[in-house]
Amino acid sequence: MPNQTTTEAAAQSFSRVFDAPRALVWKAWTTPEYVMQWWGPKGFTCPLCRIDLRIGGRFTYAMATPDGHIGYNGGEFRDIVLLERIVWLWHFADADGNRVSPANYGLPHEDRAGNIDEIRFEQDSNGQTKLTYTRNDPTASQEEKDGVAAAFEQIFDKLATVIAELAHTA
Repeated sequence: MPNQTTTEAAAQSFSRVFDAPRALVWKAWTTPEYVMQWWGPKGFTCPLCRIDLRIGGRFTYAMATPDGHIGYNGGEFRDIVLLERIVWLWHFADADGNRVSPANYGLPHEDRAGNIDEIRFEQDSNGQTKLTYTRNDPTASQEEKDGVAAAFEQIFDKLATVIAELAHTA
């Protein structure tokens, strides 16, 4: 199913329905060894992923471009409802997960404390799971939002592959 995107003033939502039970989609989203296989758009890799999945716990993801440049995202889990919902404060980070200015990555907009984003996992009666990622970035330009939408389409494609492999081995 194609990625469905809606854009509001400060939020974008990206959804994909996966042919897998919610527990499997949750596992692919929250387990570092699996996140490292899908984080980042096509051609990008994730050479580092740390996840302390608890309220107040932190995460750090590295994303390497095809030419080898590495950037980091990090944040803190604000709310977790097992198998249903994750809310996190997401920000640009250094290799240790500490917040850095977006200017460190050449981004033109003002420094910000981070985005409060939400990930929802909803299982339907057919055993499929709808994952919805809502990104809240009040400073993002339309150009940045368009780029993020294209990136999430590719990220969800990679995530679908990981989920299919997990389902096959389960």
